[in-house]
Amino acid sequence: MVTSGWQIYNASPLFQALTFPSAVTLGGWLGAATEWHFAAMWLLVVNFVAYLAMNVATGRLRRRLFPLSVKTLIKDANAALRGKLGHDDLAHYNAVQKLAYLAVIADLAIVMLSGLVVWKSVQFPLLRTLMGGYDNARIVHFFGMSFLVAFFVVHVAMVALVPRSLVLMIRGR
Repeated sequence: MVTSGWQIYNASPLFQALTFPSAVTLGGWLGAATEWHFAAMWLLVVNFVAYLAMNVATGRLRRRLFPLSVKTLIKDANAALRGKLGHDDLAHYNAVQKLAYLAVIADLAIVMLSGLVVWKSVQFPLLRTLMGGYDNARIVHFFGMSFLVAFFVVHVAMVALVPRSLVLMIRGR
């Protein structure tokens, strides 16, 4: 989705100084990029709804991501910045991880809602107004995507730092 989104972005950039090289975009031209984007959009929406429904229904969301307190977040963030965050039990998330995963869930919802405004602006006038108009919805969509890309990059870096976490991510245990 990101690479087709970059191709769509190139057709009408928000920021004139920023364009994405064709080597990292998907679709080749606006029409094809839009088709790829819409096809992947449905996969994202279905997966997101299924993930959220399953995690809420089973209580996993509450068990894994809560409680989250400011005190533990500050403590774990300081430990992470000093390289002293323990990785003894990879099955349990620290406060920084909990916040990051909650932020990704919220960001995905925002990306999908802003995507609705960009895609079907006339059909969602209230949502468009809440986002400050069509152009602002595009900006929200762009920065939401940017957050997800940054999260992905950090995730890959963290796997490089703690390689045994890769097996846990793949197996889910």
